[in-house]
Amino acid sequence: MPEVPRYAILGRGRWSGVVQKALESEGRAVEILGGARRRPGESDSVYSSRLAESLAAPRASIAWICVPPGPHVSLMILAALRVGLDVIAESPWLCPPDVTRDLRKISAENNRLVGVHFEYCLLDEVESWRGDFGAGRGFTFGGRFVLGRANKQGIPPLADLGCHLAAIREYAVPESSLGPLHCGYDARDERAVWLEKNGARFASIDFTANRQPIIQRYARKFEDSLRTCDFPFSLDFAEKISRQVSALGAS
Repeated sequence: MPEVPRYAILGRGRWSGVVQKALESEGRAVEILGGARRRPGESDSVYSSRLAESLAAPRASIAWICVPPGPHVSLMILAALRVGLDVIAESPWLCPPDVTRDLRKISAENNRLVGVHFEYCLLDEVESWRGDFGAGRGFTFGGRFVLGRANKQGIPPLADLGCHLAAIREYAVPESSLGPLHCGYDARDERAVWLEKNGARFASIDFTANRQPIIQRYARKFEDSLRTCDFPFSLDFAEKISRQVSALGAS
């Protein structure tokens, strides 16, 4: 039997604890590492080297980067690849195309997988859409993602929350037309997607009160892909979602 993966998590916020709990429920060994924040005056090379040393210590095989987006994310991924780890990064994916291209090249050269965490794609209902509606041709996809809290990270709601909606479409019904996505904060929680045809609502999924183990499902799919080399939520996928959301924001 293949060895059970060990995880190292970079980041000490609330979300890192959620991911840790989900992984441990699957019997995975997890260590949350400190020192992920870049120190004042620390160069790219020194920062990446320091992170590489930290990631090598727990003898993990997968690094899960649980920090908000920013230039530091690509350096964290490079550090993990440098010590031979596969990597999961949180969405949204906001790295520039040239940085994404370099990461893709380095991960391929090192035979490592880099995935971006779009967990809502693994809802039971979303998986059903893939079979029920084929590729979604002839439908228009729409969605709402609203959180009842403040936007503390300052990322535009369409980029931060809309990426999950666009990812569901791309994964389940990629040939549907992408309609408006309504995203925001400081309002009643709402997470829903739908398909329309000829102006009428044809199907919908409300995942506002989701209790499905979608983080665990994502981790298992990622681990399985280390053997098959076929992972749907790769850097290619993440970059495509980023372009789609950017186009919506510019329209």
